[in-house]
Amino acid sequence: MQVNVEIPEKLVFLLKPNRYKILYGGRDGVKSWSIARTLLALGTQKPLRILCARETQQSIRESVHQLLSDQIKGLHLEEFYKVLDFTIRGKNGTEFIFAGLRNLSVAQLKSFEGLDICWVEEAANVPRKSWQTLIPTIRKSKNLPQSEIWVSFNPELATDDTYLRFVVNPPDGAIVCKTSYRDNAWLSQESADEIAYLQRTDPDTFQHVYEGSTRSTLEGAIYKAEIMAAEGAGRICAVPYDASLPVRTFWDLGWSDLVCIWFAQRAGFQYRIIDYHEDNFQSSDHYLQVLQKKGYTYSASMEAPAITWPWDAATKMNRESTEQSIRGKGFTLRILDQSSKAGGIDAVRRIFPQLYFDADKCADGIARLRRYQWGPLPATGQLKREPLHDINSHPADALRTMAVSIHEPAKKLKAEQRIVQPPRLPGAYVPFG
Repeated sequence: MQVNVEIPEKLVFLLKPNRYKILYGGRDGVKSWSIARTLLALGTQKPLRILCARETQQSIRESVHQLLSDQIKGLHLEEFYKVLDFTIRGKNGTEFIFAGLRNLSVAQLKSFEGLDICWVEEAANVPRKSWQTLIPTIRKSKNLPQSEIWVSFNPELATDDTYLRFVVNPPDGAIVCKTSYRDNAWLSQESADEIAYLQRTDPDTFQHVYEGSTRSTLEGAIYKAEIMAAEGAGRICAVPYDASLPVRTFWDLGWSDLVCIWFAQRAGFQYRIIDYHEDNFQSSDHYLQVLQKKGYTYSASMEAPAITWPWDAATKMNRESTEQSIRGKGFTLRILDQSSKAGGIDAVRRIFPQLYFDADKCADGIARLRRYQWGPLPATGQLKREPLHDINSHPADALRTMAVSIHEPAKKLKAEQRIVQPPRLPGAYVPFG
């Protein structure tokens, strides 16, 4: 079947085999539009299995399903492609499937080993962990010389893993192409007027939004000054595990939301954050196994326990069974008293000059801290702002758990109420508070 596809001339390379095809740049740069049209055309030539992925996808509406459906109509391919609720199928066996990387288990990822093409769209926020899991999985193609990974995104922060991985230090042989509204022959007059107005009135925002320039920090980031100071002081660096010091972990709990855990050691007046873990849709036993597999020696102290949970832990887990599991595995636990979010943010700011982050193991957590930002002002006209609750708020809340536990000494409460006491483990103890 012959399909005539009109795309910008600089993107003709999309039609030729290559392991990595990277499109990045500003808004209205026809990246997603061109990729969708090209993939649909390629799918008519031979049966292809194509995964359309993004980091977070709560429903099919958040995918490129609608974009592909629109392009099928625009290319007059309704007789060839059947658009179903959760997939798109071609008469020759071509299939488009859609998924959110964050919600995929290892077993589900392995089922994608036979993919021909994986398109990761809106990829700016895809963290290192997702890339490290996905890339080795997309390695076998049935109908192409090799499996292909296509990536499209509008850059945000210069420190984002996607930008560093594919633009600053792209894989060998990768084709990397930057597009802008200037490459869009189909740009509407309305869009052209808006672009000209922004260029005239706010050149910095124009450069970021339409030229695809990165930013050093996110507008409205809550810990912007603190992170910049940590970078300037060299406190985001290599922070090795010291086997002579016990490790404590600080959590934010969820289920469909992320469970986030910071791993820290105290050395003098320094709080060394040596590791970070995030996951979701997992049992409490899963996270305890994560702690065990790390191979660290954890604090056995009641005053500075191995595990510290936020005050709302009781509402998010089956407390009795979870505490029994923790006790059986030899961990101490403290559940904090309720405190205000504003007070917790202040506590984090006060300890930030003492924090050292391992740049490698904590990369995803740091990336999310950079994006932890204030939400919009309320419509009531009041000037009180609340932090935005999104995927980036969970590691920030886990860090707040750490800061509050340092500033507020453990209350002398009954063991069955607040502290889980396991059999005493050997090892040194250095208090955090």
